Amino acid sequence: MKLVNNPPPMKGVLICGGSGTRLRPLTKVTNKSLLPVYDKPLVLYPLQTLLDAGMQDIIMITGTEHIDQIASFLGSGTEFGCHFSYKVQDEPKGIAHALSIAEEFCDGENVCAILGDNIFFENLAEKICSFQKGGHIFLKKVSDPERFGVVELQGNKVISVEEKPIKPKSNLAQTGCYLFDNRCFDVIRNLAPSARGELEITDVTKWFLEQGELCASVLQDEWIDAGTFESLHRAAIQVRARKKEVAEDAKEMGVKSVQEKATV
Repeated sequence: MKLVNNPPPMKGVLICGGSGTRLRPLTKVTNKSLLPVYDKPLVLYPLQTLLDAGMQDIIMITGTEHIDQIASFLGSGTEFGCHFSYKVQDEPKGIAHALSIAEEFCDGENVCAILGDNIFFENLAEKICSFQKGGHIFLKKVSDPERFGVVELQGNKVISVEEKPIKPKSNLAQTGCYLFDNRCFDVIRNLAPSARGELEITDVTKWFLEQGELCASVLQDEWIDAGTFESLHRAAIQVRARKKEVAEDAKEMGVKSVQEKATV
């Protein structure tokens, strides 16, 4: 269900690439974004983040393996009240490289890029819809920041961004949702591959930081990068617990409603 009436002037990019090596052998038979998280495939969670923000045009970027499964499952987008496009990332060359494939699709508009294995329990619609220019990233406090892009804040201001640092300057991880204006594609064209041979999305955020145009929001609710067996399992537990809580609240409200009617 969409939570805004007027869609933001931007395109949605759902990145379901990567080889999924941390989830093998499961990812030998399907894309990790199609693995189940409690009662529905993982990809539907980041997709819902885009839909909640009123996205009408969304492109799926995925690898050569299993793209037919993703397209077969998601279809044209009609079921979700939007339009889907699909493009292939031939090799896993990084998140920034995957985003670059969407340049023609974005057609000069701003972009909201989200990773297909990220689950945001917090509603990001207001921040996405209010985005105008520059870059905006979403941060979450974690116990193992060395596994992520790490962002250092001074008050509410971003002062540094580092990719998987040995000695992190903070415990704030850069999550897998990125808001950029269209200049991000020019930035990516001029990026050099990192030591691991990929175009790093952290380098894109660094460029906006250098321009003094990078903002950040620290998430208060849960965020899960469901790219490992442990985090995938934790995501399922979280989803189940929250659904159970909602069902119990609804049941309690129903009982109260019946009791109120009985006293009239």
